[in-house]
Amino acid sequence: MKNIAVYAGTFDPITYGHVDLVERAANIFDKIIVAIAANSVKKPLFSLDERVDLTAQVLKRFQNVEVAGFDTLLLNFAKKHHANVILRGLRTVTDFDYEFQLASMNRNLNPAIESIFLMPAEKYMSISSSLIREIASLEGDVSAFVPEEAVAALKRKIGTYQG
Repeated sequence: MKNIAVYAGTFDPITYGHVDLVERAANIFDKIIVAIAANSVKKPLFSLDERVDLTAQVLKRFQNVEVAGFDTLLLNFAKKHHANVILRGLRTVTDFDYEFQLASMNRNLNPAIESIFLMPAEKYMSISSSLIREIASLEGDVSAFVPEEAVAALKRKIGTYQG
């Protein structure tokens, strides 16, 4: 049996923290599916197609990683792709509280899919896509926190952002 993990999020935009988790997971699992949520509730800066394209571009060096968008229940997406693991990143205690609730609910809905948590490297613990968007919108430099493809995408999307 292959261990297939789904790493879901909005990736608006992808950060070095996300890349770090994918790199760690790519060494553990046979296949990683980076599942990008449509998530209209969060009102993302980038469209779903833009986020999928950007994330795929950034992660193309990983042989066992694919990127896909979704707008369904995550467990249904995982089942459709024969995944047996939901991979989640933890940065803070606040993340843990939220992720613990999700993992418990997911286990109740589908006990065949296990939740596994990874922490990014310490230097990436404070990075979040929402902070990146805010800094970029205020013309701050985010190049230390996101790959160059994301910097370029932010420049295109936020006209005043200079990077």
